[in-house]
Amino acid sequence: MGSGQVTDWQGKHVTVAGLGVSGVPAAKALHGLGAKVTVVNDGDDARAREQAAELEALGVTVRLGDGDTLPDGTELIVTAPGWKPDKPLFAAADAAGVPVWGDVELAWRLRKPGAADWLAVTGTNGKTTTVQMLASILEAAGLRTAAVGNIGVSLLDAVLGDEEYDVLAVELSSYQLHWAPSLRAHSAAVLNLAPDHLDWHGSMEAYAKDKGRIYEGNRVACVYNAADKATEDLVREADVEEGCRAVGFTLGTPGPSQLGVVEGLLVDRAFVENRQKNAQELAEVADVKPAAPHNVANALAAAALARAYGVPAGAVREGLRNFTPDAHRIAHVADVDGVAWVDDSKATNTHAAQASLAAYDSVVWIAGGLAKGATFDELVAGAAGRLRGAVLIGRDRALIREALARHAPEVPVVDLERTDTGAMLQAVQEARRLARPGDTVLLAPACASMDMFANYNKRGDAFAQAVRELGA
Repeated sequence: MGSGQVTDWQGKHVTVAGLGVSGVPAAKALHGLGAKVTVVNDGDDARAREQAAELEALGVTVRLGDGDTLPDGTELIVTAPGWKPDKPLFAAADAAGVPVWGDVELAWRLRKPGAADWLAVTGTNGKTTTVQMLASILEAAGLRTAAVGNIGVSLLDAVLGDEEYDVLAVELSSYQLHWAPSLRAHSAAVLNLAPDHLDWHGSMEAYAKDKGRIYEGNRVACVYNAADKATEDLVREADVEEGCRAVGFTLGTPGPSQLGVVEGLLVDRAFVENRQKNAQELAEVADVKPAAPHNVANALAAAALARAYGVPAGAVREGLRNFTPDAHRIAHVADVDGVAWVDDSKATNTHAAQASLAAYDSVVWIAGGLAKGATFDELVAGAAGRLRGAVLIGRDRALIREALARHAPEVPVVDLERTDTGAMLQAVQEARRLARPGDTVLLAPACASMDMFANYNKRGDAFAQAVRELGA
């Protein structure tokens, strides 16, 4: 099972590692192609047993409660992206010379001849929004497309289904890229790089290296963030096809081979005739919703990939105007007594919270949750001048409180000990007490939500509900 397409799966012994959102479709697809599939899974809970029963009814073997032992006769492992590279299963595979693919690698290898090109996006923050903006732009250009990967349609469904696409907008995580050695996108973007998932990758260097795999073999453009040198370094290190170009995006005035912002307009100096002298207007900053700086950067990255694919300027404008961001992404909830209330529950790490805080001048900040090993000094030091007050919730709130004491000692802080779901209503009431007309109360937790809520959506919903009760 080298690097080429595998055309005959009949009777091949494939082990799928992990049930979940990628494992079940992978097992079904491989079984449908005639492979002998065994699924191994660490957990043995009610959900796993339910999924196992569904697969066993098709004739797939499922082994629950043991994800470490390599089944006899395995010729290939297809792993869920979240499984860490240091698991014993992979050590056993390595010793036996058995290749390991992720679900993205499997989808890439199962493409039909003449299949859709992939425009791929990764980065610590902004991936989903950028991919959705890109799909909206491609649709506006009349192309058959879908937002796939971590969102929307599953990649396997997109490549194996009956729907025919011209081009796919593909969101890829560092985990997925780690397990996708032969992926070769038409063009790709790394939006930004900040410490995240270091417990999985082992080091920042390993994390960056996995992100950088997205540029390997690009044909037309490697899109990087001019404000984030690490992304440009990854382009330099990538082995791309002859003629592939590095294209930067910037919130400032673009140089040649860049997209950027001039007097409230998004402009392109990369995909134009004579880029030394010419620029093409693509859209107005006001066409981007919301027009927060980091979201304008997302729009420029999406526009760069669309332009690399040959999309006309008018479709960029139309696609951005048609796009509505997902809930809990810097979403304006309400204005109450001259104070704006904004839900950015999706800001689950410090880099995302930093971008969110930078969008407002005077902020009462609601933060805290599970820190996932993060530190908060840089975030707080950078935002200190904007903070009117802070309300801290969740398990690791002390880390943020200590950073505030060091870098913003004059900012009033309310530390809420309660961790039941009713804590959000209290947080909103405390934030109201601290806020003055003209302020923004911003939920940008810089932490994961699972200590108090099922997910960041539930956390954002609780915030919005509490704000609505205030308004009433």
